[in-house]
Amino acid sequence: MTTRASRALAHLGEVDAALAVLALWCRHRDGSGMTRTEGDVITYGPAFDRLGLAEQVGLVAHHVLHVALRHSARQAALAERLGAAFDRALYGLAADGIINQTLILAGHAIPRPAVTLTELLEDAGMPEPSAIAALERWDADRLAMALHRDPKRTERLRKWGQTRGFSVDLGVGEPQDEGRGQSTADWRNHVLRAFEAGRKAGTGIGRLGAILADIAPDAVPWEVHLRGLLARALTERPRVSWRRPSGGWVARMAEAERTGSPVPVFEPGRQRMDHRPRIVIGLDTSSSIDAQTLRLFTAEAEGIARRTGAEAHLLAFDEAVFSEARLEPMGWHGLRDVPLRTGGGTDFNDLFGRAARLQPSILVVLTDLDAPLPAKPAFPVLWAVPLAVDDPPYGQVVRIGDIS
Repeated sequence: MTTRASRALAHLGEVDAALAVLALWCRHRDGSGMTRTEGDVITYGPAFDRLGLAEQVGLVAHHVLHVALRHSARQAALAERLGAAFDRALYGLAADGIINQTLILAGHAIPRPAVTLTELLEDAGMPEPSAIAALERWDADRLAMALHRDPKRTERLRKWGQTRGFSVDLGVGEPQDEGRGQSTADWRNHVLRAFEAGRKAGTGIGRLGAILADIAPDAVPWEVHLRGLLARALTERPRVSWRRPSGGWVARMAEAERTGSPVPVFEPGRQRMDHRPRIVIGLDTSSSIDAQTLRLFTAEAEGIARRTGAEAHLLAFDEAVFSEARLEPMGWHGLRDVPLRTGGGTDFNDLFGRAARLQPSILVVLTDLDAPLPAKPAFPVLWAVPLAVDDPPYGQVVRIGDIS
């Protein structure tokens, strides 16, 4: 047990039963630099000793929640999704804002100045009517995704965080880092049991457990759903071929010839596809697709094309297709070299006509579906939509964005 935090940990057990239980599953170490969390390890810096007891307890509680909510591993998973666009400061702001708001509502003292969720949302232009409403709606992953959307807002939030004394106190970790063999399910069970103990005690964060969206964040990003749907559509499946007999028919034919029994009825065999699968991506430039979502979408399409060896075509359209590009698996440049225009209306007829001439294995349309649909085509259609919409009369729908 770290000597720096021992007194604060002992006092934590007196004021917050839930956090005291969760602290038992964390590893506590003394170290240099600022107090920080990485995986399930909390390292206490020299400045920790200069805080008053109430603030020490609040800071310990802050980092115990980082561990219990698996923020290090979740941050690493989001970094893997966003690639070079990922900003650690934005994830740190989101996670710290949620934790600090929770601790304030639970009656804990936290070192000031500090980032709170309501202030962060207000400055980001996404205000909520109350702190409770904000904690019910936002988990750290969804909030960080939302904060990444607008580069100008991102820069403004970095400066705002500096005025609030914010500095990154969360290590990135690994996407699958479970900490000392503890799985995601294990940590969820620890949290639920701890919050139940706190609820019975009637003090601390146990009273708030039922409202915290960050306890149970969405486990499956929309990219995973998209990846599965595309992979299934592009998977090579053998087809019936009347040019070759089935193995069973050959065996029965040989047996008939050997015994002089009646010749069996011919059975066709199966033949693998003799052409590359082809994916056509229709990009509705009049729809409400932000740059971040578009980047994630094209990255997934690129990955599918490379893994399956599929031939990929991008058709950018509004009222008509105005740009067509072939995206080779080994020479993909995403949308960097594709001229795009924005604004105008939406019409799917020209897109479907051009796609039909390419004979796709699947047509994926990134759109808000704000236009009449043409007749159902002969090829499968996957609609990727950024908002909640009524299901179209045909095709599969995957809802993309920070909510899914």
